[in-house]
Amino acid sequence: MAAALDQVLGADGALVELATARPNRYGVSDDELAAMELARRVEASDVGMATLNRLEQSADRLAIAYHATPPAVLLPEVRRYLGYVAQLVDKRMTLAQRRQLLTAGAWLSLLGATLHIDLKQRLAARARLDTARSLAEHVDHAEIAAWCLETAAWDAITEGDYRAALDLSKAAQRTAPRGGSARIQATAQEGRAWAKLGERRATRDALRRVERLVSPLPAPDQSEHHYRYDPDKQLAYTATTLAWIGDPAAVDCARAVVARFDGGTRPRRAAAARLDLALALASIGRPDEAAGQAFQALASGRIVPSNAWRVAEIVRAVEGSGLSEAAELREAYESLVAPDSR
Repeated sequence: MAAALDQVLGADGALVELATARPNRYGVSDDELAAMELARRVEASDVGMATLNRLEQSADRLAIAYHATPPAVLLPEVRRYLGYVAQLVDKRMTLAQRRQLLTAGAWLSLLGATLHIDLKQRLAARARLDTARSLAEHVDHAEIAAWCLETAAWDAITEGDYRAALDLSKAAQRTAPRGGSARIQATAQEGRAWAKLGERRATRDALRRVERLVSPLPAPDQSEHHYRYDPDKQLAYTATTLAWIGDPAAVDCARAVVARFDGGTRPRRAAAARLDLALALASIGRPDEAAGQAFQALASGRIVPSNAWRVAEIVRAVEGSGLSEAAELREAYESLVAPDSR
């Protein structure tokens, strides 16, 4: 035990020496001395609580900024804070402070992975996810571990590996604490994976489970936070899922999401909802309206590279209708994917 604590606290053998020392002639208990030394070293720190608290607040601020900030703009900020975490890791600090630091580092690494996925930087995304997962294991943080699995599930969907996405989303649900946002998000992700696999019954079952998980929850503080589930996110995910299984109900659902977020603080969600609406309109034989919604989504500048495949689905549907606007829509789509092809 003494050797383990000595290694963790960097005591250079002092604790082992105290633990194995014989009683001295003055009757002073070596156990007492060891306890005093342990207390002194545990309390010793070169990192102030104010620094760690600000780091936590910055991680939350960046997660809130995610929905309104282009990923290429937000990623350098996340990198900067992760660099600061790396500097602090080697500092002397208490065990509680180290846990707080590594937890903040895990959240930041997870957000960094999400941004890399948005930008289709898959190798970097995997490295960030591995780091986030490792840090979550070090601090025994099940919520972060579950978010890592859920994020990997979304990455699999963007790459068209729907079976892997299904397995990862189920693993995330098994890992996530009850009542947490990760469990809800992973259940919603399961529904999207089932939808892409064409399993309508399983898709609807997942949507019902999401509803049961969300309905008893109060409105969260800082609902814009990327890692806090909110009722508006449920509506947006439902619109996407219904659109992917070709349910006509997706039209009204997606219109509601557009109305809720258009011109507001979550432009990315509004743009994604327009893609859902476009796909739903195309599936019910209204390609002209579908093209119009797709044009608006692209014009917003909020469609990230990882969502280009969703635009491609709409382009193919509009082209299949023979609509004259199809060529212009394809040109707009190719402008979106051009940077990724270089």
